[in-house]
Amino acid sequence: MDVKLETSWDDLPLMANTSHILVKHYVLDLDVDFESQIFEGTIVLFFESRNRLEKQSGSTKETCRSESNEACRFSTPEPCHSPVTDTRTSSSKTGYNDFAICGKGEKDTSGKDGNHDNPEQASGISSSKYCCDTGNHGSEDFLLVLDCCDLSVFKVEEVDVAVVPGIETFTGSSQIAFVSEELRNQIVHELVTLPADRWREQFDYYAHCSQAPGCGELLFDTDTWSLRIRKTGAQTATDFPHAIRIWYSTKPQGRSVTWTSDQSGRPCVYTMGSPVNNRALFPCQEPPVAMSTWQATVGAAASFVVLMSGENPAKPTQLREGRASWHYYVTMPMPASTFTIAVGSWAEMKPEICSSEDLAAETSLTPSEADFRCVGVCGHMEYPCRFQNPSATTQEVIPHRVFAPVCLQGACYETLLPLVRPCLSAAHSVLGTHPFSRLDILVVPANFPSLGMASPHIIFLSQSVLIGMNHLCGTRLCHEIAHAWFGLAIGARDWTEEWLSEGFATHLEDVFWAKAQQLAPHEAWEQQELKADLRWRCLQDEVRNYPEEMQVLRPNKEKTGHVSDSGSSVIKHGLNPEKVFMQVHYLKGYFLLRFLAQRLGDDTYFAFLRKFVHTFHGQLILSQDFLQMLLENIPEEKRLDLSVENIFRDWLESSGIPQLLPDQLVLLLEHLLEQKTLNPRTLQSLERTYQLSQQDAEVRHRWCELIVKHKYTKAYKDVERFLQEDQAMGIYLYGELMVSEDARQQQVARRCFELTKEQMDRSSAQVVAEMLF
Repeated sequence: MDVKLETSWDDLPLMANTSHILVKHYVLDLDVDFESQIFEGTIVLFFESRNRLEKQSGSTKETCRSESNEACRFSTPEPCHSPVTDTRTSSSKTGYNDFAICGKGEKDTSGKDGNHDNPEQASGISSSKYCCDTGNHGSEDFLLVLDCCDLSVFKVEEVDVAVVPGIETFTGSSQIAFVSEELRNQIVHELVTLPADRWREQFDYYAHCSQAPGCGELLFDTDTWSLRIRKTGAQTATDFPHAIRIWYSTKPQGRSVTWTSDQSGRPCVYTMGSPVNNRALFPCQEPPVAMSTWQATVGAAASFVVLMSGENPAKPTQLREGRASWHYYVTMPMPASTFTIAVGSWAEMKPEICSSEDLAAETSLTPSEADFRCVGVCGHMEYPCRFQNPSATTQEVIPHRVFAPVCLQGACYETLLPLVRPCLSAAHSVLGTHPFSRLDILVVPANFPSLGMASPHIIFLSQSVLIGMNHLCGTRLCHEIAHAWFGLAIGARDWTEEWLSEGFATHLEDVFWAKAQQLAPHEAWEQQELKADLRWRCLQDEVRNYPEEMQVLRPNKEKTGHVSDSGSSVIKHGLNPEKVFMQVHYLKGYFLLRFLAQRLGDDTYFAFLRKFVHTFHGQLILSQDFLQMLLENIPEEKRLDLSVENIFRDWLESSGIPQLLPDQLVLLLEHLLEQKTLNPRTLQSLERTYQLSQQDAEVRHRWCELIVKHKYTKAYKDVERFLQEDQAMGIYLYGELMVSEDARQQQVARRCFELTKEQMDRSSAQVVAEMLF
């Protein structure tokens, strides 16, 4: 039986049964309709069953139980009627200009009878028959579960990959005499496991296969969070068709897609990175472990520009009059949540032509960059990796394009465009090889709910960063560039550990931005200290205003990364609207990394970070992967009391503000002493949060200064204790008590002197007496 996951009302379910079967590649073929505000078309999914993957690799990080025990199987229902009566074969409506694919056909219109919003009417399967039956194993079918919501699904069919010209090369024979389910699945297996150096051939065949005719419709059903598909008689994931086509459309209210107008008043649409990720854009496997490649062709009116997370800078292919298609692809396996699209009347900002000196700087290899070369075999699944490409390791600035609504062209030329090269170069100087080969930057419409968002090969920026000086634009651009390494090339295996993405990007944005500005070390230090102070105050506000359970960076604790037997999981608080506005995972993660960098020293810390990137790029990690490798690389004399368990306890598994080192508390209190006024409630919260009266003398001295400056009478006892017990440091407090000309404070000073003057050092006693009398 499947392990049940604990959920609450605001948790986001990830339903896909990834422990049984994994999507290895998606082919999307969609049209954009701005009048009806939908994407409509097909998606073809190519699978590999997990037991076949494990036989091939020998072992995996997440051990799957046998399918006979683990797969959720269902008794075979007798469908009320055929899911779709029109069985016409339809090939892709647009050509794949990157791969020289020919053949166009008409779009399938079957099932469009107005009933497809009702999942039972759309599929022809009664949801009441989808109940788990574990007793009658002789008639159970394997059920494919995909993450899906807010979609209208019209038809699901198996794809007959065996009829694709030339496909017999994957069967080991010169011609195909008899086509079986096993043969089709063997073809897909050979296709998805082609070596990385044959990726062009592989993607060419993916495109051809996606246009192959259907060879049988599959039964399906939808519920709130999933699309469930089965084939009668296919009792295991190995038997289930490994290439299927889904005919569907999005809905205008779908939570993955935003239909709006840009700042010039022209219609546009973009994916917004909502809590439901891309499941309202296409049926997919959402759990991050389901890493896949994809290629997508999107048709739109010829006046629009289509941008996507793709390795190629796509150019439009003209179709019939007034229509064009855009084709993008990605060869690095990524979670489906990272797929991004934006369609609008975007204008491209062209940078000035680079001088020969600039071009040479992009490709030259300096001695300090020699460490960036990847040594040995990468640890990720096979793909065309830039870290193994010598020319990529020395490329300081990757090719990039900037797009925006027409009315913002001037602001982009003035503010954004000049920053892209120095920010990319700065990132390379810190972390080395850019994980992605190119970058598009789009200034999105005003209703975009964030200052920025990073996806493979594309960054969304808010118009807000264009106004004023370039500081906000530069820091935000650096933040999103940092996500290329942390969040994309290296992802979190458990999405509740957001600090692994946002904490790193927040810490690195300061470092990148200082280098992009070419600041002197003392200038960079001053700028970063100011940012730290501002972030500390923001974090204090977060701690006061949000529930404790939402302040924890590792909420699943020892269960982090665990999933149910089927592979499904939940994102804690993933549907809580407040979480979108929280910055705790940004700020606590930032302060943890700042603490570690200060403990090790910047040189040691960033040398380790480059080593970590080389080790884990292209992979998913948990907090312990980073911390264990870090501690293994720390010299013994710098490790002191650091341990994975202590960091979990103090930083990642507790609410509130982490315990600070004394020097950090002193710095905080020094900043607060510069403030003219502080509310008594702020002082009370400060004392309670950090237990200031129990800290060392350096901290308590600053605390007493705050008490005196702001006449915080409730804590005068702390001043009296300090004057009596810490005579080596308390002399100047007498002066501050007297200078205030506050009768009660002067009374405190005189009373403490009377109690201690007999034991006080003679010189000290003389100095204090002159202050008091």
